[in-house]
Formats: sequence, C-alpha cells, structure tokens
Amino acid sequence: MAEQSNYTEDNIRSLDWKEHIRMRPGMYIGKLGDGSSPDDGIYILLKEVLDNSIDEYVMGAGKTIDVAIQGTKVSVRDYGRGIPLGKVVDVVSKMNTGGKYDSKAFKKSVGLNGVGTKAVNALSSFFKVESTRENKSASAEFEQGNLTNQDLIDDTSRRKGTKVSFIPDEIIFKNYKYRNEYVIKMLKNYVYLNTGLTIIFNGEKYFSDNGLKDLLAENINESDMLYPIIHLKGNDIEVALTHSKTQYSEEYHSFVNGQNTTQGGTHLAAYREALVKTIREFYGKNYDSSDIRKSVVSAVSIKVMEPVFESQTKTKLGSTDMGGNLPTVRTYINDFVKTYLDNYLHKNPETAEKIQRKIMQAEHERKELSGIRKLAKDRAKKASLHNKKLRDCRVHFGDTKNERNLESTLFITEGDSASGSITKSRDVNTQAVFSLKGKPLNSYGLSKKIVYENEEFNLLQAALNIEESIEDLRYNNIVIATDADVDGMHIRLLLITFFLQFFPELIKEGHLYILQTPLFRVRNKKETIYCYSEQERRDALEKLKPKPEITRFKGLGEISPDEFRNFIGESIRLDPIMLDKDLSIEELLEFYMGKNTPDRQEFIINNLKVELDVVEEAQL
Repeated sequence: MAEQSNYTEDNIRSLDWKEHIRMRPGMYIGKLGDGSSPDDGIYILLKEVLDNSIDEYVMGAGKTIDVAIQGTKVSVRDYGRGIPLGKVVDVVSKMNTGGKYDSKAFKKSVGLNGVGTKAVNALSSFFKVESTRENKSASAEFEQGNLTNQDLIDDTSRRKGTKVSFIPDEIIFKNYKYRNEYVIKMLKNYVYLNTGLTIIFNGEKYFSDNGLKDLLAENINESDMLYPIIHLKGNDIEVALTHSKTQYSEEYHSFVNGQNTTQGGTHLAAYREALVKTIREFYGKNYDSSDIRKSVVSAVSIKVMEPVFESQTKTKLGSTDMGGNLPTVRTYINDFVKTYLDNYLHKNPETAEKIQRKIMQAEHERKELSGIRKLAKDRAKKASLHNKKLRDCRVHFGDTKNERNLESTLFITEGDSASGSITKSRDVNTQAVFSLKGKPLNSYGLSKKIVYENEEFNLLQAALNIEESIEDLRYNNIVIATDADVDGMHIRLLLITFFLQFFPELIKEGHLYILQTPLFRVRNKKETIYCYSEQERRDALEKLKPKPEITRFKGLGEISPDEFRNFIGESIRLDPIMLDKDLSIEELLEFYMGKNTPDRQEFIINNLKVELDVVEEAQL
C-alpha cells in the first residue's frame, strides 16, 4: 500500500489579500491573455480603475476623465471628490474597504465589493494612487501590492480628484500589449452610457449627446438599417433598437449601471421577452419569437440598486430585483417596453410596417428552411459520432461554473497533418480543433440555406453551436489556423467571408482571430529563436552569430507537435479580426469576394508589388 501523506496543522495556510489575488487572478479579473482579446485581464484592470472614476461622475463630481496609455503604463485621472486623504492606502490595499458599502453615497454603483483597485494593485509591478481634495494631497506607491512609498498629507494647488497609475506585472501578464481599438471601444461605451461625460484618451476626446442611439449608430452602418434607430428613455432604463437589412441573427449590447454585461443576464432575458410580447400584442399576431428577433440590433441599459453579478468581472447580471420600492427587473422592463415601444409604433406607422414585413420575411425563410435544418442536424449528429472533424475540449464557454471558460478556443484548420499537430499539442481542457476538408465555398451572396446544405459549413455551425443565437456560442475564441502561403490565405479569406456573411456579430464582439505561426526557426547549439517576420529573422541572425541553422516553415504540418506547443500555449500570438465601422459589410464583401472589377484588379496589382518588394528584400 502506498504511504499516505501526513495532513496536519502545518498543511493549512492563510494567504494575505495580495497573495490570494496573485495566486488566483482568474477569480478577480477573468482570463489573463496578452491583450489580443477585449476581455483579457489587462483591460479588466483598466476597467476596474475607470469604474471608480465613472461612479464619481454619476454622483455629480467631475465631468472629465483623462486616460493615458504609454507602452505598458496606464494612468486614469478624474476630477471627482478625491479619496479621503487618510484612507488613500487602505482603499487600494485592504480588502472589503471602500465607500460603496454606503448605498446613500453610491446608490447605483458598479463596484460594490471593495475589490477592484486592490486586484489592480496586487497584479501590477508598479501602482500609484494620488488624491487631492481641499487643497491638500496624499499619495502612495506599491509593487505587487506591497507598499514601497507614501507621501503624507501636504498642501497643493492641483485640482481635486484621484489619479491612479499602474503597470501590469509581466510575471502575471506575459508578452502583453494594449490595443487602442479595444480601449477606445470601452471608453466609447462609458460616454454613451453617461451623456455629458468627456473622456480624453491620449489627447483624443470622446463624448456622446444621444446615449445608446450613438452606440447603435457606431455598431451598424446607416445603409444597413431597415429603419431609423428607435431610441427610448425612462427612469433608470434606456433602449435603442433597429433591424439589420442583411444580418441574420440577433445582436445585443447590454449594460447595468454602466457595466457592459457581455454575457447578458436577467435584464437582457427580460428585454428579449418584452420585445416579443409587445410586438405580438401590437400586431395582434402570435408570431414566432425567433422571427420577431431575427436581425434585431439593439442596446439596453438599466440602473439597479446594489446589483448582484455572477462573477467579479461583472459580465452577467444575476439580480432579479431593481431595488428600493421598484418591482422586479422582469416586470420593470416589460412595463417600460410595452408602454414606450407600443407608443412609438403607433406614432410611426412606416417603421411599424417595415418591422412587420421583416417578421413575415423571416417567417417565410424559417419555414422554407425547416426541412433542410432537420436533415442538417441529423448529419451533424452522425458526423460528430463517426468522424474526427471536431476534437473537442473539456471546457465549454457556456459552463459558468468553470473559471477557465473564457479561455475556451476552437482552432479551425485544414488538412490532417496540420490538425494532427495542433491536436497533439493543445491543452485538452480549453482547446478544441475543427478540421476542414479542402477549401470552403465562397459564400458571398448566398442565402442561409447554403449553411445547412454545405457539409463543412453545417458541421462548423454545429460545432460552434450558433444556429439559434451567438449567446449559445460554445467557444469564446475562434481561431483560424492555416498555412502562411497562398492557399492558406485563400482559406482564411473564405472563412472570414462565411462569418461576415452569416454571423458578423461574432466578429463585432471580438471572437474571431488569426493564429500567427513562425515563418522561420533560427538556432544554434545553445538557443532557438522562432521568427514571425523578416525583421525578426534578421534580428535573430544578428543575435546568434556565427552561421546559425535557418529553417523556413512552409506549412503547419511541418511543425512538430513539440514545437507547436510553443505557439498555442502561453506565448500564443493572435491577430484579432476587426471591422471598420465606416465600411458596410455588404460593400466589403462585394469588393473582395464579388465579381472581378477594375478597382479590385488595381488593388491586387498594387499590393502584389508591395509583397514582391518584401520578398526581394528578404532574398538579398
């Protein structure tokens, strides 16, 4: 019998606040990441600091917030009331310490648990907090949560408010960088939800006059709107709504107390229900809920007393009550939508007619596809049982009980050798592999019917679990992993076309990526360097003198599983696929995937010349 290990008092440990945060960062900020995804930890750190400044604005203190990111250093300066000077150290380094436990001071705040800035402090290699009020100031500096310097209360001529500066710790966040696109989107959401607030980011001003109406206008091109945005406002609730002419599925932006609840919650469920109920009653028809909500693009924001979220990152509302003397969240939203949307439709018969035509069109398409869907589902079930197109992982995005669900990834690759290498190299807990058979179909201009009739698209849709809604998305990250050659680029383009054509919200919400794989391996007896560009290859040659061995990787299948672990593990490099709001999806697809035109020929020739120049330089 194996010797049993002793279990005594010595095995019991009590961690202090910063040790626990650093040991279990996922409990406080979700996944870590490297900044390639909008829900990576470095953006949560920024959000936690910003939330405090937003709460000051909501309480009527300070109309401007300055945000700066220079390299890895982040600073947030508000002009609110300032932290009480005697508590500057405590509020950023003592758990369960803060002013938001007093509901009179922060009635509808986001940060209620006294955790946010403590997590930022503990996970930063440098953290500084400065507070100014009543012509006096105090500051404190920390390293990994440990106090390193403290300036006691002193006279000052600075404006009142609080400034927090920090550098995320590279021990926790490896090879990270901030992407301005994600930061700007976050800041825009803040100003949409707080009209009258100005946020200045690296010298650029952001503000909003029309709240959620501006948010929707930012996320859908005007030419793709079926009708002008419906904008409804009430006490503690705001709604913006339109239908897309081309998008197939629903798209929602939901918020609670200014927090972007990316996973929805009780308020979003109530809103979707209220939308269906109001539409049915207005038209006097028992339309199917999926037909009513098809192609909807909408935003909803509510304010709740002391909200309860399902995690520290506050991405899903769990509260069922509005707080105070108000009714439940469900009743409150249902009553608001019933009154305000019904009134709007009566006053705007042209919009009401367009909505009804859209619903009837969706109904016709659904019935037309019903038989095909059944056959497609049967094929998908058989395929999952009898082939290995999908090598699944143990964690799925919908499993809210597992703290690693935000890391769940599906690699889409082509060919047995490439998929085999990734399959052998992956983390089986969080990474799945879907193997394509040959090149996908060019889906531009085709109807949704093709998704069910084409085996590859049907199985991919089934693997992602997005037929009904992307809320059911099984993997948080969808990564296209193809060879860095002409065929690989073509497959990549065809897959992006598929998602743009049928599921653009997957791209809009930051789920789609391109896997970067090294072009070269440069090594000598002591060191191996993987190079992702010609410049990196030159730098490696300079570093590994004299005459190191150089290998040019032509395809993913040439990279051994042992090496592949380096590229899809902690050091993974992902390029997010992002949409330019100023370009409509229809125009984008028409230019790149439609009929060949003189404009596209000129574009190809000009860019081909650039590529040839790069190749020529590499050969010299």
